[in-house]
Amino acid sequence: MKVALVHYWLVGTRGGEKVLDALCEIYPQADVYTLVADHKKLSPIVRGHKITTSFLQKIGGVKHYKRMLPLMPMALESFDLSEYDLIISSEAGPAKGIIPGPNARHICYCHSPMRYIWDLYPQYYKSAGLISRAVMAIFSPWLRAWDVTTSARVDHFIANSEYVAQRIKRYYRRDAVVINPPVDLERFSISEHVDDYYLCAGQITPYKRVDLAVKTFTAMSKPLVVLGGGATDALKKIAGPTVKFVGQCDDETMAMYFQRCKALVYPGVEDFGIIPLEALASGRPVVAYAKGGALETVIDGVTGLLFQEQTVEAVTEAILRLEQQKYNFEPRALREFATSFDRPRFIVQLKREIERFLNASGVQLRDGATHL
Repeated sequence: MKVALVHYWLVGTRGGEKVLDALCEIYPQADVYTLVADHKKLSPIVRGHKITTSFLQKIGGVKHYKRMLPLMPMALESFDLSEYDLIISSEAGPAKGIIPGPNARHICYCHSPMRYIWDLYPQYYKSAGLISRAVMAIFSPWLRAWDVTTSARVDHFIANSEYVAQRIKRYYRRDAVVINPPVDLERFSISEHVDDYYLCAGQITPYKRVDLAVKTFTAMSKPLVVLGGGATDALKKIAGPTVKFVGQCDDETMAMYFQRCKALVYPGVEDFGIIPLEALASGRPVVAYAKGGALETVIDGVTGLLFQEQTVEAVTEAILRLEQQKYNFEPRALREFATSFDRPRFIVQLKREIERFLNASGVQLRDGATHL
């Protein structure tokens, strides 16, 4: 069976790319298709596969790919996938919009329906410049229609969380099986030493609400470390002297910050959220907003604490609850909880679900062809 793996874009090594790594391990002979790729940032396992990029690589590349959203449907549909028996798309951008052959099976592992044209459209629109707003107003209705239409090109959806499965149901009117994404636990370990700071980590974008954490800890005069790229001048201006912006850093430095923080503060709404599990794997609890994918990993009073509103008052109350030490967040118990989301578990579950679907679809598997 000839297999193609379609990933939206390869410009970093975040959660979506970890899923692609696992798919490449399951299908070592598969070909990889993506809109654009930064070959310097490809993982070794992906680099070992044949990689085909779209025409966007030549006209904008990794530097301007976000500005070429209106061209992405055309770029995806230009891929010739007619020779493949199985296509697995890794979707958070518009990857599922490829055109499969008439006899192919198309499985979509969905990290999220496109946030910037659906539920987070108002946030992206408000933060955009004048020209970008005009482009969004013109093209977004058409992109939504295209996104819904292309959901019919998918034979089977797999969602990375219950929250994403609900959104797939809402926007596409399709059911999805939930398989949580893999977490690389080997990078993280428990430290006997905990420093006097809280941590807010991840790429800084408006919907992650890092500004809420900054405002809260500035008002409380408590130490906060903000780890990750994307901090704007406006964000830094509202930060008091107890807030430290580290920016992007290497894996070893990142692991150190996770190990030694009092707790991870997670104020946004994520589709699933691997960062809380990385904190738990480091033996540290999580203080999270009680919505989205965080509800599947942060159990109030067990693996962390939840707050119900995205306000300074609500976050402050949760931090004070944590510091009252009424809860026994034992580091080894937290790490043990995180191990149920590790990479080997993901590969086993994903292989089993793909095999189940193919068998139910009447696909005859040839010996050794699918590694299932």
